[in-house]
Amino acid sequence: MTNEQSLRKQLVQLLDWGNAHLNYDDAVKDFPPELRGKRPAGAPHSAWELIEHLRLALWDILEFARNPKHVSPEFPAGYWPASPAPPSDAAWDESAAAYRAALRGFEALVADESVDLFAPIPHGEGQTVLREALLAADHNSYHLGQLVMVRRLLGL
Repeated sequence: MTNEQSLRKQLVQLLDWGNAHLNYDDAVKDFPPELRGKRPAGAPHSAWELIEHLRLALWDILEFARNPKHVSPEFPAGYWPASPAPPSDAAWDESAAAYRAALRGFEALVADESVDLFAPIPHGEGQTVLREALLAADHNSYHLGQLVMVRRLLGL
């Protein structure tokens, strides 16, 4: 295995591993519907706000990395849901499924050996696919930590 292949493998694992952190599926698993929109005392966000933010941000980072015609949402409003509670149980499930789809898309992008991880993204301002993958992993880790905090504050 070459160094680049090893790097790609590590990036794929970094995007969704559970070694040092809880992974996404474990963080959202068995979250009671009646608590999904509750902001615990002292917490700025509900579980719904966090999973929607994770979905929106991951989708945006991925689309920026692979689609020159992508237009990012307005910051910061376009990266957070309008309400602390999901409009329905189906919305929660759809958000989780869309996050997983974006995650698989990112994993496929970094695993694709025809993609130069180090080359500047042509429509960017110096960003590379490597930088975007690291950004996504860092962002996911931060907000999954918040989701764990929300779970604990809610007694889950």
